[in-house]
Amino acid sequence: MYQVILFLHIFSAILSIGPFFVLVPMIPTMRAADHRGLLAYLSLFKLTVRLVKHAGHVLVTTGVLLIWKSAWSWSTSWVVMTIAVMISSVFFLARAFSPVICKFHAQKISQDQLISKLHRSVWIYIGLLMIMLWFMVAKPVLW
Repeated sequence: MYQVILFLHIFSAILSIGPFFVLVPMIPTMRAADHRGLLAYLSLFKLTVRLVKHAGHVLVTTGVLLIWKSAWSWSTSWVVMTIAVMISSVFFLARAFSPVICKFHAQKISQDQLISKLHRSVWIYIGLLMIMLWFMVAKPVLW
């Protein structure tokens, strides 16, 4: 059973990170897109964020089960740091994409501002998830 949970945990980690790497090469094409094309790209962004959120639910659930089933303690440094980075990434995800897209639809920001913010947010989110991934894989002893 542990191996199945571990597989689901790793698969959900891939689903939490992978889709954002697909968005990176799409961003330059968004700059040249007309309004209709930009709306199609934005719907892809929304779909990606939704997929990542649901994958995150599986990631957290399987992570809890893995800690529960293993010899690791909740006070182990890499577990604590992973949880800290995860919480910050959840708050970042909630504020980085959907509110920015809503501001664009409400015509409060321009297309260039929207694309710049989305580009920056994608890289920050990838960075946060890479830090979290490093904690889970390297399992560093920090204290």
